[in-house]
Amino acid sequence: MSAFVKTVCLAQKLCAANPAVARQAIRSMAGWNKDYKPGPYPQTEKERLAAAKKYYLLPEEYKPYADDGLGYGDYPKVGGGLGVEAKDSYYPWDYPEHKRNQHEPISADHDLYSEDRWSQAEPPRYSNAYYFACFLGVMSGCLALYYWLDDKKMYRPVAAKQYPSPGVKHYTFEK
Repeated sequence: MSAFVKTVCLAQKLCAANPAVARQAIRSMAGWNKDYKPGPYPQTEKERLAAAKKYYLLPEEYKPYADDGLGYGDYPKVGGGLGVEAKDSYYPWDYPEHKRNQHEPISADHDLYSEDRWSQAEPPRYSNAYYFACFLGVMSGCLALYYWLDDKKMYRPVAAKQYPSPGVKHYTFEK
């Protein structure tokens, strides 16, 4: 407890000597996780407007998640399904490591769309039927080659193994 009291006394002395320290401390306290915790689901139009202002959205853009008991509260439904890697890398983002701007709301399931996850940002080049037909073509070609070349055995051409037996000369040192 005495360490806590000493820390508080030190903080008071620093703030008295330099008021900018107090302003910076207060300024840095903004942005805690409690500030971003969703409130209760908006029931009235006034609550809806307040929630839109809280998330820095226009009232016509703000649409909360359905009140189905999952606990999203007044958090805005901002779409999703498009991964972070689909965003422009050369845009001057406020937070370029996340490709986000200040106060930009993110999807409630943002962990599915971050850059370390797989997401299909554009439609595939060919249809799934085409991919399946190519797979069947390659596999049937391999199977046809196997059956066609099955009787033509390939092996390393070596002589038969010679084992010593009594009374048989296997080699001589004569010219």
